[in-house]
Amino acid sequence: MLTHIIERILQALFVMLVMSALVFVGVYAIGNPIDVLIGPDVTQEIRQQTIAYYGLDRPLWEQYFTFLGRVLHGDFGRSFVFGMPVLELILSRLPATLELTLTAVIGAAAIGVPAGIYAGYKPDSFLSKLIMAISILGFSVPTFWIGLVLIIAFAVELQWLPAGGRGDTASLFGVQWSFLTLNGWTHLLLPALNLAFFKLALMTRLARAGTREVMLTDTVKFARAAGLSEWTVLRRHVLRLIAIPIVTVFGLEFASTLAFAVVTETIFSWPGIGKLIIDSITSLDRPVMVAYLMLVAFVFITINFLVDLTYVALDPRLRKGRA
Repeated sequence: MLTHIIERILQALFVMLVMSALVFVGVYAIGNPIDVLIGPDVTQEIRQQTIAYYGLDRPLWEQYFTFLGRVLHGDFGRSFVFGMPVLELILSRLPATLELTLTAVIGAAAIGVPAGIYAGYKPDSFLSKLIMAISILGFSVPTFWIGLVLIIAFAVELQWLPAGGRGDTASLFGVQWSFLTLNGWTHLLLPALNLAFFKLALMTRLARAGTREVMLTDTVKFARAAGLSEWTVLRRHVLRLIAIPIVTVFGLEFASTLAFAVVTETIFSWPGIGKLIIDSITSLDRPVMVAYLMLVAFVFITINFLVDLTYVALDPRLRKGRA
């Protein structure tokens, strides 16, 4: 088990190194941020001084190794636009995206998994058919369209919830969170619902498919023959057997939602890292773009690593194979 963990950590470090090179070259080889940072009426001397100040006059490979040396010391550079350390800027926006993502994915799993299990357990009931119809709608409708409908319905027509912003926040461990205040929850609800709709459909269909498959296995037949109640069968056997694919999807969806909540954050003016990267792309703020993409790679690698460890915890056969 320890050997497996060490191997995964070494693989993760290698992947991060490769990703850093690809991301840096891909971002720094495109466009010229100087045209955005300074006006067209400045003198050529000031233009050259600005280029030299940001190190853009050096070869690309030299810029990369300079960047890599700074990263090893926890320095991702300074934002061209905000004039502050990139890591500090991203970390200031991360809590907003993190609480939005957790609310959406946990809510989708809490509703979608039981709904999917019920739909798989009683596939011919009216409620099961209704659940599957809603899940198809979740796959079919674009996220931005759902967001606009939610804003029109609940913010414009009914005026129950605000259309955008983060609302009031409260401090916990030195970080500002919206979910700690009632006003913050009113601002959080619509973007979280918009973000959760596709995840809800995915979790529902996955749980239903797994339940339908498990209900036909000998394990369930023997459990019923032993006189166990249906609730016990569902809880002890069905849920345990479908747990691994659900954990996999939960981890990957959490990572992808955390990394790519751009559309939702833009529609609802949610001040997270998704909106930050859109603004950075518009202004060619290269340090922020590189740091964001590396953060995305790190999140996916970390989530995959944790999911792999969860496999071992859920399946005793894997523990024996890696002992």
